[in-house]
Amino acid sequence: MRNTVLIPTYRRPQDLSRCLLALQEQTKPAHQVIVVVRDTDVETWEFLTQFKAPNLPLQTVKVTQPGVVAALNAGLAQVQGDIVSITDDDAAPHPDWLERIAAYFNCDSRLGGLGGRDWIHHGNKLEDESRLIVGRLQWFGRVIGNHHLGVGEPREVDVLKGVNMSFRKQAIGQLRFDERMRGTGAQVHFEMAFTLTLKRAGWKIIYDPNIAVEHYPAQRFDEDRRNSFNEIALINLVHNETLVLLEHLPFIRRIVFLFWSILVGTRDSFGLIQWLRFLPSQRELANKKLLASWRGRWQGYKEFRIQNSEFRIQNSRI
Repeated sequence: MRNTVLIPTYRRPQDLSRCLLALQEQTKPAHQVIVVVRDTDVETWEFLTQFKAPNLPLQTVKVTQPGVVAALNAGLAQVQGDIVSITDDDAAPHPDWLERIAAYFNCDSRLGGLGGRDWIHHGNKLEDESRLIVGRLQWFGRVIGNHHLGVGEPREVDVLKGVNMSFRKQAIGQLRFDERMRGTGAQVHFEMAFTLTLKRAGWKIIYDPNIAVEHYPAQRFDEDRRNSFNEIALINLVHNETLVLLEHLPFIRRIVFLFWSILVGTRDSFGLIQWLRFLPSQRELANKKLLASWRGRWQGYKEFRIQNSEFRIQNSRI
């Protein structure tokens, strides 16, 4: 099987260099490596003109629209391989990454998506905890990630993580990443709509922690700065999650999800109970997180209703 590797990048040439050098060391060489670069990203274009990779089938794609969704969709349009493996510019795949991925897809014709562990580095510190529950969508709408901590046997999951996910081109077909995802860079939860759509279509989605990349979270150049609170970033995150889950959950579970998210929530997107839990330690910050979370829920719900209304109107005209 031919492997295509797809890497969206923005203003991180040193990280991109590490990623490309890791791809040169693969035990199964890539058939195609696509790097998607913003038109205004002078640093990366200068790096690529000087980067020497004689054994790497490197192809660049220019994109003018900000955000990871536009970059990935531009890259998907150029995929030639039977499998497309997506990673981040601040990751370095293990040498057997593509070999393991190809073996999985060769052995199971119903496999649509495949993911693995990303070993996260914070300077000299490595996150080495372990979790058995990874990539699950619980019945009431809570999403459990833990892709960076997964251990144990390969298993079916609901959601993969963008830094380490591969798809069968036949399974993707004309499917593209959801352009309604908000954000000007990371667009958090963009993977969720994609993988849930494949799962609903009957394709298997597998997580195996042995399919691994080293992950060195780098600086972001948008409103989402990872570990610091930003109101717009949180509203966008919650909007994206809400819109995706409302579209993929059945009716009763949608209602349960909305009540749970408003009344309980998570440590990232607050509901009332999480607000009460963190209020003594976070004080005013807890208030800001609750309001931003509720705004994101409301905006995601509104967009879902608008989309549903437009769909019903279109169907009534057919």
